[in-house]
Order: sequence, then C-alpha cells, then structure tokens
Amino acid sequence: MELSAIGPVPFCGMLFSDMGANVLRLDRVKEAGLGIGTAPGFDVFGRGKRSVGVDLKRREHAELALALAARADILIEGYRPGVMERLGLGPDVCLARNPRLVFGRMSGWGQLGPLAAEAGHDINYIAVSGALRAMGRPQDPPPPPLAIVGDFAGGALMLAFGLLCAVLEARRSGVGQVVDAATFDGVNLLMAPFHALVDSGRWDDERRGANLLDGGAPWYDSYETRDGKYMAVGAIEDKFYVELLRVLGLDPASLPTRSDHGQWPVLRRALAAAFKSRSREEWTALFRGKDACVAPVLSLREARQHPHAVARESFVLANGFTQPAPGPRLSRTPGRIGAKAPRPGERGEAALLEWGLSRSDVAAFRKCGGICN
Repeated sequence: MELSAIGPVPFCGMLFSDMGANVLRLDRVKEAGLGIGTAPGFDVFGRGKRSVGVDLKRREHAELALALAARADILIEGYRPGVMERLGLGPDVCLARNPRLVFGRMSGWGQLGPLAAEAGHDINYIAVSGALRAMGRPQDPPPPPLAIVGDFAGGALMLAFGLLCAVLEARRSGVGQVVDAATFDGVNLLMAPFHALVDSGRWDDERRGANLLDGGAPWYDSYETRDGKYMAVGAIEDKFYVELLRVLGLDPASLPTRSDHGQWPVLRRALAAAFKSRSREEWTALFRGKDACVAPVLSLREARQHPHAVARESFVLANGFTQPAPGPRLSRTPGRIGAKAPRPGERGEAALLEWGLSRSDVAAFRKCGGICN
C-alpha cells in the first residue's frame, strides 16, 4: 500500500511492483501541486501499480485507507512527520488493526531531530550530510548529482532494504514495526568509507578535487576527446595504470610518479593532451578489450544502444517507451514490468475487490467522492 508521493516513495514502490508485489497506490483526488510532474504516459515509477483516488482528510476515505492497511504486508508513506497521525492513520492506529504490518516512513530528515519538520529536497539532504561538499571541481560550486545520491540511493533503496528486513522479521515473530527511513541517514551511511578515509588521514576534507575518487587523481577522471566528447578513466590499480599509459602512447619514464601529489597537474595535462588527439570512438576502439578501466562517456540515448546493454537487455520497450529493465536479476523468479502507470483511480475497483472489500464497500466509497475505475 503506497500513499502517493514524489521521489523515493514511488521509486521504492516500483521496485516492489517489478518483483511481483501487489502494489496499490492511494492517489490524491485532486492534484497536490508537488512541483515535479511526469508527462502523461511516461510515469515509469507507476508501472505495474493500481490506483484509487482518495482525499484522506475525509473520514470515509481515511477509513478506507485503514481497512486496506489492515490487509497489507507493507504500507509506505512520504509525508512530513505528524501528518499521518493527524489523518488518523499513524503507525499506532494501523498496527492496532494489523499487528504484522510493516509501516514504512520515508522522509528527508527522519521522524526526529531539529530538522525533522523542515522542507527539503535531495540537494538539501546531501548538503548537510557532507556528500555534496565532497563532489565537484575545486574552482566551481558543488554540482547537484541529479537526485540519485539522496532520493534514490540514500532514500528509496534504504527504505526497500528496511522494509524487507522488517517483513522477514515479522514472518518469524508475527509482529510488525515502523521503518523510519530518512534520506539524510541513508546518505550518511553511503558516505561511511569516506568518513573512515578522513579519520585515517587519507582524505583531504578541506579541499574538493584533491583526492583519489573525487576527480583529484588524474587517473580517475574524465577527459575530452578531439570531437568534444569524453572518455572516463578509472585506472586505480598499478596494472590498469600501466595499460592506460601504453594505449595512450605515453612513456612512464617521462611522467612524474603517481604518488607525487604536487605533480598531479603535470600528469593531468599529459593525459588530457593524449586524449585530445583522437575522437571518442577511436579511443573506444583502441581501449576495447584492454584492462585499463577506460570507457566512453555516453548520453542516455547512447547508453541504451551500447552493445553490453543490448546483450543484457538492460532496456526494454514497455508501455510505449523505453525503460530500464527490472533489477536485480533473480534466477528463478525474475522481475517484469507490469501494466502502464495508472491514472488516479485506474484499475482501482478490481484492486479493492481483490484486497477483500465488498462491492457494496466499493459503491459506498464512490458515493463519498472516491475514485476507482
């Protein structure tokens, strides 16, 4: 049972839907003006779900939600702390109806703490976690890394992991619980190895672009090619670095050692000049089959056509447009993309009946303004 939201909540619901879960989304009857719209027909997060349109401020609709929670294994919501309680749908109420329920709460800052009630988006959470400060070129402001680090990695994936842990535990104990998934916490956890590097003295926390994985090291960066495109280099290990120089035609004896941080700019200029001498496609061909950890930087459309993506069927045409295939890949019960995302209320009648409501219950819900087609 998924309460309509943006970002990590619907993404998490999509992951479950892809793997065969029966996901019923409670959409708002009226558009909430959430600020991030999806073009009609292209709601990838809603694939495989069904919908009922509700106004949870109405007592009858809140009662329907509570009746559904009594039948659910998992409930996920993304409201600010306290909203579900004010609606009469807080975890205490839902767990009283369904003791085995796993109640997933997705928020930016978490349910407790001085920032818990404040608004925010991905960029805000990764900023306070320290992750944003660690990215980008030293001469430029930290760049927003799409919404991948916060909303989807630190938020949705951590929420999904917590939900599955709680469901497995509930099957043993017979008792559900609340999963407090905060994007802020998730990003902090993702940054665990970098905190360890800082405390061990192996990461400069004061300067961006001065470390191994933040673009500071010349052998872990992207370089422009003759045609204005880019190649990505990740030659961390010595054997990969040696192969990198060999394919580039650079003599190691003419270059400073990698351990001399003061000479990194010299080494970077040498690599940049070499990559600038050929096109991206030429370098891609030269590095193909070579263990140098070098790859072309592709656009989204190009990525779909890469031979590796084609061979693995990483993208599929479903519901009228190209989408990433479900993952991870299970050997016996693989995921699949279900029907296209529903409009509010679409496929809702069948879902409510399947969830155990009677036809008279459905009729009463419609009569009081609910949407289920």
